[in-house]
Amino acid sequence: MWRSLLPIGRSDASGGYRRFAWTGADAECRLWFRAQAEARGLVTETDRNGNQWAWLGDPLAGDAVVTGSHLDSVPDGGAFDGPLGVVSSFAALDELRRRGAVFTKPFGVVNFGDEEGARFGLACVGSRLTAGQLTVEDAHRLRDGDGVSLPQAMEAAGHDPDAIGPDPERLSRIGAFVELHVEQGRALDVSGDAVGVASAIWPHGRWRFDFRGEANHAGTTRLADRRDPMLPYAETVLAARREAELAGGLATFGKIAVEPNGVNAIPSLVRGWLDSRAADQATLDAVVNAVEKAAREHAERAGVDLDVVRESFTPVVDFRHALRDEIRRTLDAGCPDGRGRTVPVLGTGAGHDAGILSASVPTAMLFVRNPTGISHSPAEYAAEDDCVAGVRALADVLEGLACS
Repeated sequence: MWRSLLPIGRSDASGGYRRFAWTGADAECRLWFRAQAEARGLVTETDRNGNQWAWLGDPLAGDAVVTGSHLDSVPDGGAFDGPLGVVSSFAALDELRRRGAVFTKPFGVVNFGDEEGARFGLACVGSRLTAGQLTVEDAHRLRDGDGVSLPQAMEAAGHDPDAIGPDPERLSRIGAFVELHVEQGRALDVSGDAVGVASAIWPHGRWRFDFRGEANHAGTTRLADRRDPMLPYAETVLAARREAELAGGLATFGKIAVEPNGVNAIPSLVRGWLDSRAADQATLDAVVNAVEKAAREHAERAGVDLDVVRESFTPVVDFRHALRDEIRRTLDAGCPDGRGRTVPVLGTGAGHDAGILSASVPTAMLFVRNPTGISHSPAEYAAEDDCVAGVRALADVLEGLACS
């Protein structure tokens, strides 16, 4: 499975992946998912929001146990973020069948659409729409860098954009959702564990900073006469790092758009996107407010206008303690070293579909060790032995939740 998925959407230049929503690479990933599901006798369907589901048993019976993740990527992303969870879900089903486990509840594998938000700038679009956390009107306003709207992209890919919207009936079928994911950090590497259980997802969001100045000639305009928006933007990037360090949070300007974007032109607009996360809401608020305050001060000194727009926000997600504790007991009982070692429980600053669904469905997450701690990069990595340990752990969890 892993080898068959690896070539899809891979850039020869960077070695990373460009599997963006509703593109050719995304379509290939969807065909791959359906082929894997049908090879295992699962019934596949695509819901109104473009998420793919593969079912064993009748999902209408309710109390279904579902696992899965996503197959799309960030620009030049790694091979594991998302796909490891989907591959492991199918592999866990294979493992349960090898054990002779008998399912007493409907079982499903899901591939959520547009989790990374690489094309339209909003993460977890498929799960947000399904859970009613993104309105149809706001979804229709989403556009990519070429001005293509989400409805246009969906229609070009053969999906009906007029059908999107909340899907409470589907969510009501699910009794538990468990997502396996490569760890996006080094906590497991430090602790020496192959697999961990998620405790919570930090609150996080994305803010757009629009610095508006005046376009002019780079070679004829005196420095004193310039209204250059690049200067306050650059100072705001430095302020974000400083304020994050002071508060103990995270702040990153990782995307920028410049107009008119000429080498010999002073920009008229510099648009930067701030990604900020923290272990608690108070810290996140402190970081973002301090960054915005600094940005406004720098913009005023430069004679530049500034608009700040919050494009997305996800509050802290504290996974259901009962489900988390049940999973931990299952994994602790199966620890192979015989020394009574417990599976670590750790928080994460990364957002996931499991976090979006948690308001509607009991959810939990498993993490697989990433020795480099690198994610959203071609250097993202997990050893084969650890991936196998993740599959076995997921199979143990699913067996406890869905089998007799």
